[in-house]
Amino acid sequence: MAADPEPTETVPASPPPVPVYFVAEQTGISAEAMGNALLVQFPDIVFERHRIPFITSIAEARRAVAVLDAAMKGPRQPLVFTTIADDTISGILRSSRAPIIDFVSSHLGQLERILGSRALHLAVRVHGVDDLAKYDRRMAAVEYAIEHDDGESLRHYDDADVILLAPSRCGKTPTTMYLALQHSVFVANYPLVPEDLETIDLPDPVRKLRARCFGILTTPERLAQVRHERRPDSTYSSIEQCRWELKRAEIMFRSHRIPTVNSSAKSVEEMSTVILQHLNRP
Repeated sequence: MAADPEPTETVPASPPPVPVYFVAEQTGISAEAMGNALLVQFPDIVFERHRIPFITSIAEARRAVAVLDAAMKGPRQPLVFTTIADDTISGILRSSRAPIIDFVSSHLGQLERILGSRALHLAVRVHGVDDLAKYDRRMAAVEYAIEHDDGESLRHYDDADVILLAPSRCGKTPTTMYLALQHSVFVANYPLVPEDLETIDLPDPVRKLRARCFGILTTPERLAQVRHERRPDSTYSSIEQCRWELKRAEIMFRSHRIPTVNSSAKSVEEMSTVILQHLNRP
């Protein structure tokens, strides 16, 4: 008599992701940043993010409500984060059946009571064009960062607020672009190639600008992993080469008293904050 087949163990299906909507009068970047700061506290839940920007009219607000109400019919209840300050638009949005987490209206009333003054209830703008001088500087900083990325151009290094030095693939470019776009900092970044690292002297293009230099380091394991994705099984990505380059870079930075940040355990935002503190920039 044939033996009964072994019972197969059923693996429970993963729950569907939670839809998250960031609704704003402008780009939605502020709502997304603040919302993500809360969502990161729930690492076991998968979120599906959507941005609904530029809600500036009653018709647009009603269309947004239709999208949110449709999402309520899905398998998971959606979350809605908003930074809309206009009372009329905000009121229409609150008519949705979806739960609304309002970062502005929920706090403006409290501030009005404390300050004894009525708020303007204007659209939230982290980076708008209301101040043209600030906007122009930010765009100029981005253009400068692009021109001076990875040693592409050695002109006008005197205009840099900071010059990032690091071996290849340590995180110079994303940090450069974040500082330019978010903080209007003029950043050049210069790659330390093996020829540069054979001596402790600073490379010629930055030798007279030591006070503006800031070094980026990482771990050999992390650097080898990142380089392997670009050039697998090469000397460039070998752990020995990565260890040598980082050690030589560290010696160079220490010899010239150049401040450093380690990118292996820090986000671009955290690294940028360290650099801004060094620059005494807000």
